[in-house]
Amino acid sequence: MEMKHPFDEFGIHLFDERVMKERLPHPVYVKWKTATRKEDALDRVTADAIAHAMKTWAMEQGATHFTHWFQPMTGSTAEKHDSFIEPGEYGQPISRFSGKSLIKGEGDASSFPSGGLRATFEARGYTYWDCTSPAFLRDNVLCIPTIFVSYNGETLDKKAPLLKSIEALSKQATRIVNAFKEKDIKQVMPMVGLEQEYFLVDKELYRRRMDLMHAGRTLFGQMSAKGDGISKHYFGSIPTRVNAFMQDVDLELWKLGIYVKTEHNEAAPCQFEIAPLYADANIAVDQNQIIMDTLKKYADKHNLACLLNEKPFDHVNGSGKHNNWSLVSDDGQNLLEPGDRPHENIRFLLFVCAMIQAVDTYPELLRMASSCYGNDYRLGADEAPPAIISICMGSYLEEILERLEKGDELDIKVSDKPFAIGNLAYVPKDTSDRNRTSPFAFTGNKFEFRMVGSSRSAATTNIVLNTIAADTLRMIADELSGLKYIEDIRKKALCICQRILKEHKRILFSKDGYSEDWIKEAKRRGLPNIRSYVDSIDSLIEEKAVALFERNNVYHRNELLARTNILYDEVVKNIKTETMVLLDQSKKMILPALVKEIKFYTDARNSLQQSNAFYDRKINHLCDLLQQLDERYHACKDAFYKRRNCKSHKEKALYMNETLVPLMKELREVLDDIEESISAQHYPLPTYEQLFTSLT
Repeated sequence: MEMKHPFDEFGIHLFDERVMKERLPHPVYVKWKTATRKEDALDRVTADAIAHAMKTWAMEQGATHFTHWFQPMTGSTAEKHDSFIEPGEYGQPISRFSGKSLIKGEGDASSFPSGGLRATFEARGYTYWDCTSPAFLRDNVLCIPTIFVSYNGETLDKKAPLLKSIEALSKQATRIVNAFKEKDIKQVMPMVGLEQEYFLVDKELYRRRMDLMHAGRTLFGQMSAKGDGISKHYFGSIPTRVNAFMQDVDLELWKLGIYVKTEHNEAAPCQFEIAPLYADANIAVDQNQIIMDTLKKYADKHNLACLLNEKPFDHVNGSGKHNNWSLVSDDGQNLLEPGDRPHENIRFLLFVCAMIQAVDTYPELLRMASSCYGNDYRLGADEAPPAIISICMGSYLEEILERLEKGDELDIKVSDKPFAIGNLAYVPKDTSDRNRTSPFAFTGNKFEFRMVGSSRSAATTNIVLNTIAADTLRMIADELSGLKYIEDIRKKALCICQRILKEHKRILFSKDGYSEDWIKEAKRRGLPNIRSYVDSIDSLIEEKAVALFERNNVYHRNELLARTNILYDEVVKNIKTETMVLLDQSKKMILPALVKEIKFYTDARNSLQQSNAFYDRKINHLCDLLQQLDERYHACKDAFYKRRNCKSHKEKALYMNETLVPLMKELREVLDDIEESISAQHYPLPTYEQLFTSLT
């Protein structure tokens, strides 16, 4: 019997356009296509036909239930399963799935974060089918991507504003492309490639670390001898156990039609990366949510634990979700492709300058949109960029932009220095190098936003990116409107680029973002350095941000206010969880272990029946650690209870971040000293050394 290749099953669990074209009557398929382009709305007859085809396809593959799969403001996904089974006319079981059930669902909105948009007793919330994102099968459940809104129409999720931002960006980018006499282009889509980093550890060891289980990161722990300095792990041979896990993850994702392309060992011990091919922003965000969930589920099946936290372990590389962003027209043109002669590609230069203006105008929003409380521990070192937003264009393009601003000749000779491999007839050379210390870098034909935290939904990041780009492109399109001749348009475009560069060139920086000199230089340039995520949250409700989002019909003021409340509350809950776990482990596990160690040495000294300098010194050191532990434990505990005096989510988040987090750090320092000072037989928790070697 001939064995199937894994690729033969690609997309078998995806109800995509190919399947719809095969299974739907042609007029129904055409109506669905026009609806995805927002040229027409789906009528009930069309919806019923699609629902019937979708149900038949799903049940053929063993599905018994369907769910409206949505992305509430928890940062993860949500689903409520309903079976296809219903009673027939004579009480017999029949399967039924109507167009109404496909298009609209109802859930209890009061149980999801609303940030004050709704009272707790106002329970009604609705899910509506996102017909631009294909349905898929998981665990015998038909999952239908949907948006989530309140009874009064306020958005309660991340998908609805993402779709609005995509529409705003497409409209303005298309205006500019049309101005350059490409009238057939009707749509420009932001395309996104998300590189997902994560850690894997042995599940048994994971279950013995309450901090990993509840907080997602170790709240204390001495550095292992195996750290980032031992570079054999990076791009090295994938451990057999991990490779088996990756193969299962790949197969599951391929069945769901996700083009998983790359996987490898990352820089830190037990750290890995998975990356799919590019997709339009809406699909890419959906797929990333599926990827994160799949990583966790299959890790569990392989007796592993997948850690998506930005900084699970101190002193080693943290995890990000690099957001590669570009713009592609409906005829396949990448608008950020410089071509062989970028200095002559006026349209390319115009779009690049638009992004320079957008990023320099809204750096605080980008800092907020890429981050979370956990990302603060990652930014600024170990492969992550600093908190200062800047753009790296690479030396070649930066020189072109510098000459453009000054009005000099743009033609720059690219170095023709040969590469070391002489037997290659042609080696393509990129127009930019990669700068790992840059938060926002141009990397060939896209911008790579490296600040994004690994645990976050990528929706907020791309909502902000799309909206600030749309707003700048709208202003540029307004300036180009009314010009008839292409030469006039090109001249005007160059003038716009020159003006943007004169006003916003401060955001360009291509050197070492980790250096102290850059921090001083950034301050001189007036660039914000928002070191703490909690200090960036209010950027959502600054007047310029409110005007931005309302102008582009992405958020209304009340929706932005709600989101700030949710983000502050999220910070509070994260720090609260970490504090409670840290205090609990300190008291119930580390303290008894330290007392045992003191008793061990005390008994040993007493058995000698005489004073001994070594034992005296050791016991005094351990007793000093005991005193420090007691003092710092109670300082942290007292500060934790004082949070109750804070009246608002914001006040509480700021208090906990500014007062409690430093006290947690001081408590950690003594816990790490205790780990270093006591014997392995008395230390009750898996150490970094054990966790980092658990996969080999």
